[in-house]
Amino acid sequence: MPKPQAKAERKTRIQSQNEEIILDAALEVFSAYGYRGGTIDQIAARCGLSKPNLLYYFRRKDDIYKAVLERTLADWLEPLRSLDPAADPVAELGRYISAKLDLTFERPAASRLFANEILHGAPHVARFLKGPLKELVEAKALMIRRWVAEGKLRPVDATHFIFAIWAVTQHYADFAVQVEAITGTPDRERVRRAVLDILLAGITPGSS
Repeated sequence: MPKPQAKAERKTRIQSQNEEIILDAALEVFSAYGYRGGTIDQIAARCGLSKPNLLYYFRRKDDIYKAVLERTLADWLEPLRSLDPAADPVAELGRYISAKLDLTFERPAASRLFANEILHGAPHVARFLKGPLKELVEAKALMIRRWVAEGKLRPVDATHFIFAIWAVTQHYADFAVQVEAITGTPDRERVRRAVLDILLAGITPGSS
């Protein structure tokens, strides 16, 4: 019995690896060509799998696209979910902003894919936006409002402050061509310092 169990575990691991390879390839294809322009053939060619092999893991293009979006949202929202209400607010929000910038620079295609989905009316994630995402933002906005009420932050519209974090951090992926045309390849740490200074100055008590 131990040998078949080890074999099953090995198969599961290989399947997981192949799914990640497929999703990485799909991210590049969909971020470049959009949902309508991207094809299963392009994804298969990019990840080095045959089309029948790819379809063993995902039956339809729609399934692949949704899986890419779900992975993107899970990665993006984990730093927001983990905001600690007991931590120093300015330091905690600074950590969140830094995490968002890391995701922007490490997976710019994910940001562009999501932006394209939103620009087309969010047909695949509208339910998520109005449900789980709205609930998460409301919970974290309430946390920020509590910090403000306790005098730990300057008064700020909490929901729009979260929007501002998303807009500024994702700008460096969504508008990378524009940024590079003006500044050349951006210095990651310089960007981090500038963004932290700009966003945190408006909420730090005693700052002018």
